Amino acid sequence: MGGISIWQLLIVLVIVVLLFGTKRLKGIGSDLGGAIKGFKKAVTEEEKDADFDEKKQVEEKRTSETVHTDTKSEAKDKS
Repeated sequence: MGGISIWQLLIVLVIVVLLFGTKRLKGIGSDLGGAIKGFKKAVTEEEKDADFDEKKQVEEKRTSETVHTDTKSEAKDKS
């Protein structure tokens, strides 16, 4: 009682082809491929956006720290 043999897979494949037909299977395959491609593209864009946002936050933090430091030094100069 092991796994599925190659013959069992071939029988299932023949049954699926008989049920759906080759044209319909081709359409399903291309639709599925397009969906996977779109998903990968969306994930890649999301990662790029996240990296950009992270870099932007770090830059803003550096800018605010510089302004904050400058403000302290200006306050000391005024005293």
